[in-house]
Amino acid sequence: MDNKRIKTLLEKVKSGKVPVDEALNSLRTLPYDELGYAKLDVHRGIRTGFPEVVFCQGKTCEQSVEIVKRLAGHHSKVLATRVAPDVAERIAEAVKGCTYHSQARILIVDRQRGKTKKAAPDKKYVMVLCAGTADLPVAEEAAITAEVMGSRVERSYDVGVAGLHRLLDQRDRIMQANVLVVVAGMEGALPSVVGGMVSCPVIAVPTSIGYGASFGGLAALLAMLNSCAAGVAVMNIDNGFGAGYFAHIVNR
Repeated sequence: MDNKRIKTLLEKVKSGKVPVDEALNSLRTLPYDELGYAKLDVHRGIRTGFPEVVFCQGKTCEQSVEIVKRLAGHHSKVLATRVAPDVAERIAEAVKGCTYHSQARILIVDRQRGKTKKAAPDKKYVMVLCAGTADLPVAEEAAITAEVMGSRVERSYDVGVAGLHRLLDQRDRIMQANVLVVVAGMEGALPSVVGGMVSCPVIAVPTSIGYGASFGGLAALLAMLNSCAAGVAVMNIDNGFGAGYFAHIVNR
């Protein structure tokens, strides 16, 4: 349930098209829908502007399918993250309007897809950068999350500090961004370099890509937290979703 659907429902009650009891029945699950193993926050879209997002990692396939199915009954758009391919296939069999992005491990349910006209491109945009090709899954998780929420997103990948000329070649696009998401593993130096170039917020995302003393992303996380560049905020290791969500809020 979101603001638009509630407003439409109330207008139908006002006009007499929907009886009061029927409207009351459709609102019966607010503020949450009880499944026993999960309490779905169907009120979240009203409070925050975007419905509850499903984190599928650690859930059984059956639980993920049922949760997405229930949320799709309340919202025209549902986002699920960390979705394994076999789970995505099962969800798509149960719910219409699914799109699966295998690299980002994101599944989107959009029941309004193709029914509404595309808005004119927004001049303000989120730009997602990543240091290396191995960082792409986290970078794409951030980019797709921001896009699903409604932001225009630009991308530039494999622009790490080992070849700064690649990053500087993107300077014009970087400077025009409203907010930047910068994804990097190993020593995590890229957000500091970018933060020293721009006046907009930089959201740094350390990845677990690396070996030896990278400690599964901990070295990159600590480097980003200790950045000398002002205006850099840091997400948890591999948290592309959190970065994309926050970037959209900043961009909005």
